[in-house]
Amino acid sequence: MFENLSNRLNEVFDRLKRRGALAEGDVDAAMRDVRVALLEADVALPVVKDFVKTIKERAVGQEVIKSVTPGQMVVKIVHDGLKELLGGEAVDLAKATNPPLVILMAGLQGSGKTTTTGKLAKRFQDKERKKVLVASLDTRRPAAQQQLEVLAGQVGCASLPIVEGQDALAITDRAMKTARGEGYDVVILDTAGRLSIDEELMAEVAAVKDKAQPQESLLVADAMTGQDAVKTAEAFDQRLDVTGIVLTRMDGDARGGAALSMRHVTGKPIKLVGTGEKSDALEPFHPERVASRILGMGDVVSLVEKAQENVDEEEAEKLARKMQKGSFSLDDYKKQIQQIKKMGGMKGLMGMMPGVKKIQKQMNEANMDERILVRQAAIIDSMTPKERRNIKLLGASMMKRMKKMGKRGMPPGGQIPPELMPR
Repeated sequence: MFENLSNRLNEVFDRLKRRGALAEGDVDAAMRDVRVALLEADVALPVVKDFVKTIKERAVGQEVIKSVTPGQMVVKIVHDGLKELLGGEAVDLAKATNPPLVILMAGLQGSGKTTTTGKLAKRFQDKERKKVLVASLDTRRPAAQQQLEVLAGQVGCASLPIVEGQDALAITDRAMKTARGEGYDVVILDTAGRLSIDEELMAEVAAVKDKAQPQESLLVADAMTGQDAVKTAEAFDQRLDVTGIVLTRMDGDARGGAALSMRHVTGKPIKLVGTGEKSDALEPFHPERVASRILGMGDVVSLVEKAQENVDEEEAEKLARKMQKGSFSLDDYKKQIQQIKKMGGMKGLMGMMPGVKKIQKQMNEANMDERILVRQAAIIDSMTPKERRNIKLLGASMMKRMKKMGKRGMPPGGQIPPELMPR
């Protein structure tokens, strides 16, 4: 998400760190570059002005002048400023003192409300062992209610049965009675959206909020829409007084300005971010970790958490012993590839490792394609079980295949010829 901004800022700070003592002119020049980088990342102009002013005031103070490494100190000041801009500390979802916890999902059509509703339901079930009910209040978009019903089935949670002809308020009333009567811990209400903000939309969502009295009113916004997402957040917050924001498509290649602007503009915390299409690709938003990633400092805490969630400790120890004994097979290598994919791929993992920003840039410039791991897994699948267990056998059958492939050259996109695909 923040790749371009991160690269620009790191270029600025590399220049600062190469200097010894910093004069005020050095800081001024650096802040001009930071300002341009933020504007290019689609951060709102008022936010950029406030941020640069605050950073400059801190950076020309005695703390930096007396520092042994003034360039590093400026980086720390910018890091702390980004952390504050993003909200300071992570903010959890509300806890219900008297279940069910009611969560209202609001936002424009296409922002990812329904998909996020399914992801959130799965998160409550898997992480907190909660009994979850989801309900679609969208009676206008074709098949919207059926879409949520399908998503609920995929993540294994209950979906309020569809009753034709009911409006949003009637569905809300039925969802609340069902949740209380059947002992649900959480009920998530997926409201209707529009392609743009209008009074009818706002009135309906406000009426649903008055009836349901949710503990959480979450605005779902698409991070890829930049400043439009910020304007949408302002409009919804003024009418609904949202309690938090969910940014979807944070794994995309947008400039990231929405995430940096939204907290500052609305004063409401970003609580969750969507990081992919899979049902478990919904994560808590940690301002400090995001600030560290932007500045190329990595995110070791998130890396460890992903490893704990996706890597079987016993299996990892077993593979380590195999490597030590020299008995590491291609089946084992394929398991490693699968683990890397679960943890976000090579690019995602490198983004969380401190000090590898330049290496990552070199990989991008060299056009290193992560799909090579998928191709390697496909090649392994094309082998017989004996070949996968005993690499020495590849000298016979597989090497002949590779030789044949070498004569023709790898096809466009690196795809394996049909005759070399799995038997």
